Amino acid sequence: MKPCDENIQAVLELSKEMIDHAIKGINEREDDDCAILYGIVLDSAYKIRTVAKAEKEKHIQKGWWE
Repeated sequence: MKPCDENIQAVLELSKEMIDHAIKGINEREDDDCAILYGIVLDSAYKIRTVAKAEKEKHIQKGWWE
């Protein structure tokens, strides 16, 4: 896999970890400020994942993704 593709794959994995941590944090939170924090993390992770998936698809269509 090319380094540029490895980086996209790493971002996809990171966004999954962020989503998992945010959901865990939301379920285990003890105050409203934590809910705000984890909501921001969750929203950001979904946005990052959406952009990374689109970039991966572009690489696949160009024949760059190995």
